[in-house]
Amino acid sequence: MLHRPRRNRKSAVIRDMVQENHLFAANLIFPLFIVDGDNQKVEVSSMPGIYRYSIDNLLREVESCMNLGLKAFDLFPAVEESLKDKYATESYRKGTLYLKAIEAVKKNFPEACVVTDVAMDPYSSDGHDGIVENGEILNDETLEVLGKMALAHAESGADIIAPSDMMDGRIGYLRNILDENGFSNVSLMSYTAKYASAYYGPFRDALGSAPKKGDKKTYQMNPANSKEALIEAQLDTQEGADFLMVKPGLPYLDVIKLLSDNFDLPIAAYNVSGEYAMLKAAIANGWLSEQVILETLMSFKRAGATSILTYHAKEVIEKGWVK
Repeated sequence: MLHRPRRNRKSAVIRDMVQENHLFAANLIFPLFIVDGDNQKVEVSSMPGIYRYSIDNLLREVESCMNLGLKAFDLFPAVEESLKDKYATESYRKGTLYLKAIEAVKKNFPEACVVTDVAMDPYSSDGHDGIVENGEILNDETLEVLGKMALAHAESGADIIAPSDMMDGRIGYLRNILDENGFSNVSLMSYTAKYASAYYGPFRDALGSAPKKGDKKTYQMNPANSKEALIEAQLDTQEGADFLMVKPGLPYLDVIKLLSDNFDLPIAAYNVSGEYAMLKAAIANGWLSEQVILETLMSFKRAGATSILTYHAKEVIEKGWVK
């Protein structure tokens, strides 16, 4: 035999030498949940090791991560039901929990990269990403709310704004709002291909953001479709997106690769709550070893993702698997 591929696997040194893809702390974004109050650190029951933090403990967690070399964070608010309304006005009101959290992180850790979530569902009494009228999600009317939200985030110090709502035209609308108000340096990470997935359950538990009625299938993508993601990505690119995101990640590796192969923008993958909970449950029961975590994250990188939002971010660095 002239070719024996095993020769390039015969030692750890050689395996490392020929490794095609590498994962670094710089590729990871750590989602963090925020709650009101003081000295709060409440574990999410369906996500072992993941907590809701009050701002004081959020800062301690960010500092711990920064010391490890993990420097990018995506913040998500758990909003009291009493503060929710039909038009998500709490999302842009001055002095809200979320805006104070953004400001606190940037004030204490100016070198950190803060990613913020733009969508109505955490603040909506209907639990949807848009304004609901007679059972219909109003697209264009929702854009005005999203614009106010994005501007409030930028004013609070956000580095990257990530619209997760899936309303048509929102990237161009938000880009114009930001540019007109002097925030042309604030980036947009679009949830380009966000699927109507059953993998979001633990996240919705963490934030209490599930729809009160109906589902999100009129605005989130059909899991059966991949070519549709090309349409969304083309529109987002034309409208001024800086990153294209695929969510969830693991069941949609083909879509990550599809966007990576067809667009020059950085591709982000969201390793969502259900994927995290699934692996954690299997590991806790002894059905899988912890190595599946790194294998999963590497699959996103291999498919073409340059950034990975993952609840595993801190632990893989603490274990020395990623530097």
